[in-house]
Amino acid sequence: MTTYREIRLKSRPVGVPKDENFEIASVDLPAPGAGEVQVRNLWMTVDPYMRGRMNDVKSYSPPFALGKVMDGGAVGEVVASGDPGLKVGDLVQSGFGWREGFNAPAGQVQKLETMGLAPQAFLGAAGMPGLTAYVGLLKIAALKDGDVVFVSGAAGAVGSMVAQIAKAKGHTVIGTAGGADKIAYLKSIGVDHAIDYKVEKDLTAALAKAAPDGIDVYFDNVGGDHLVAALNAARPFARFALCGAISMYNATEMPAGPNNLVQMVGKQLRMEGFIVSSSWDMMPAFLSDLSGWVKDGKVSWKETVFEGIEKAPDAFRGLFSGENLGKMLVKLA
Repeated sequence: MTTYREIRLKSRPVGVPKDENFEIASVDLPAPGAGEVQVRNLWMTVDPYMRGRMNDVKSYSPPFALGKVMDGGAVGEVVASGDPGLKVGDLVQSGFGWREGFNAPAGQVQKLETMGLAPQAFLGAAGMPGLTAYVGLLKIAALKDGDVVFVSGAAGAVGSMVAQIAKAKGHTVIGTAGGADKIAYLKSIGVDHAIDYKVEKDLTAALAKAAPDGIDVYFDNVGGDHLVAALNAARPFARFALCGAISMYNATEMPAGPNNLVQMVGKQLRMEGFIVSSSWDMMPAFLSDLSGWVKDGKVSWKETVFEGIEKAPDAFRGLFSGENLGKMLVKLA
């Protein structure tokens, strides 16, 4: 038997999740059976969408079960194998995060070829967040030559990739972030106009100043006032890719919502929400493009790392208070 720790959802949070909503437990795992592997997780991800899964509501991902270990993206190392396709020492990617280790059928993990990148990059820039940026810009917003791109939450895991992909393709990019360090980071990756939403009292005015002729694409990670400002700044036929609305995830009552949606009619705007899992087929093209951008020095990324499974709830909460610069990760080993 090998003992690992895991994080379980003890109760459903109201507002921002608290320590009492989680519990840490130890589990003893036997040697893997035929066709199974035992994996020691090295890294796990925390992502804003997980907040919705803590509620008992129907959504595109099922809610976390009370008293059970949660799940999410993870990268780990095979430490015991009962399957000929995987050997001890192989790196694998899985959906079995929020735990230090696990047994699973070999078909439920994916062998990871790092292509020279750090393994944890496949939980961020080279994984789901990076692909989300790629899909949202190229497929949903149908990026065109000459577009002015506005992205909210531009210093986060998805937003920073949106900004860099748009810049790599030669576009003017406007991004929002909170705090001087994040604004400095946006400038360092080439963002043309960085808006500190914690300083600016009127986002509509700040965006109008940055884009006096308007915007063509809005990549929304935040919702709320950012969406209002984008609608006001949109040029005719602008396209909005709705990825998330982190400003609302911990709300205990629903906000009034954008009061200017009528602009979609007069400006003939297109607004489309999307879930990246509907576009996994774009991953090979994304990784091919990403490798070229990295080689050419056009794309890089930052990580914010908490260490130890017991810090996972803190890392998760940090997403909603803006503690992360780039991808928020938990290092497990």
